[in-house]
Amino acid sequence: MSRTHRPHREDRGLAAVARVREVRETDSRIGLQRVLAEEAAVTSRLHTLESSIAQALVPAVATTAELVAGRARLADTGVLVEETRALAASAHVVTVDARARWGADHARLAAVEHLLERRAARRRTDAERRAARDADDLAAQAWARGQRWDHER
Repeated sequence: MSRTHRPHREDRGLAAVARVREVRETDSRIGLQRVLAEEAAVTSRLHTLESSIAQALVPAVATTAELVAGRARLADTGVLVEETRALAASAHVVTVDARARWGADHARLAAVEHLLERRAARRRTDAERRAARDADDLAAQAWARGQRWDHER
């Protein structure tokens, strides 16, 4: 919306509602952007951890201590993967909720803006009809004067 001019006096209340709706829509859009970024970061972290497990090499020649240490590292990474998967699932739920909230706020704002636009269009149409009626009246008066002028001669 972001109107720089003053609303019509009949629309002041609805314009105030539109300003509130616009702020809510902006806040929910910013919130959605934030949770999308967080979800992307968690997903990226998950892919990094999963690829580190997939690319883990088992040396052909290693001592028992080295094999046990490598297995412990992989087990720890596996635990991190599971924790990160849980975080990714939670982030997805939050993203879905934020997207729904933004969609609802956006729809409410669009409805109020549409109503304001319809009211403005109705006022323009009414003004055009008044102008056309006034022009018709002026033309009729001019024609009547012309008729009187012709009859008086």
